[in-house]
Amino acid sequence: MIIAIFGINIEPAFTPDLAKLFSLLKDRQINIYIYKPFFDFLQSNYSLKPEVAGIFTSGKDLPDDVEFLFSIGGDGTFLQSVLTVKNKSIPAVGINLGRLGFLSDISRDDMHEAIDQILNQQFQIEERSVLCLKEKGALFGDFNYAINEIAVTKLDTSSMINIHTYLNDDYLSTYWADGLIISTPTGSTAYSMSVGGPILTPDSKNLVITPIAPHNLTVRPIVVPENVSIRLHVEGRGSQFLASLDSRSEAIHFPGELHISKADFHVKTLKLPGHGFFNTLRNKLMWGADRRN
Repeated sequence: MIIAIFGINIEPAFTPDLAKLFSLLKDRQINIYIYKPFFDFLQSNYSLKPEVAGIFTSGKDLPDDVEFLFSIGGDGTFLQSVLTVKNKSIPAVGINLGRLGFLSDISRDDMHEAIDQILNQQFQIEERSVLCLKEKGALFGDFNYAINEIAVTKLDTSSMINIHTYLNDDYLSTYWADGLIISTPTGSTAYSMSVGGPILTPDSKNLVITPIAPHNLTVRPIVVPENVSIRLHVEGRGSQFLASLDSRSEAIHFPGELHISKADFHVKTLKLPGHGFFNTLRNKLMWGADRRN
């Protein structure tokens, strides 16, 4: 069996856990391909040099028989990992060395059991929707995809922006706000949730449009089908606004127009026993933790 390992960096306190992971994989005679920047980081910072079958910088560098992608870190690392190998459609699993971890939900204490479950085929594959952004400047190149959300926000600290929003060329509304978030079901527990958007289950075939601090208090988040084409025409008093794809951002001059649609591919994630979505919600958001319940 061959697996790919992706990471960016880790804190010194986590190096024993990572060494344990490499040892577990070696004991099970699993060949490893590791992301080159992560491999270089481990060598230069911690003198940690795992035995690997090869290195990669994109999905094109991986053999066709790679079965799984292990992401080491938090949700931000997970998002970057699946987009880095997007052309391979390899099922991904996240080992959480971050904090919240909705996507990277396997803790350090559960690594041993999780690896055994994966090797014994005790998992389900979930397909996550991806958003695609097209805009005149092509500022994001061919990396113009987001798993969580695409957001437009004001760039300065004063004036709100006007976001004229169309669904399949049918006018929805003009949002006068600090910004607007277009979220996938996966991203409904991220930025969108933090500004009052609803939570969707991962298998929902919908998107959430959530305004950020709208001037009109009657403006609420709205859930729309995922197959709609969304067009945003953005205006404001300043010179630029910010367009963000997950954790990547670019400044765009006013007036700007963005076209958002569902990508023509999915991201595959592994769902392990005991790691269901509702269980994750209870644990990560501490639902029911109030002693008065």
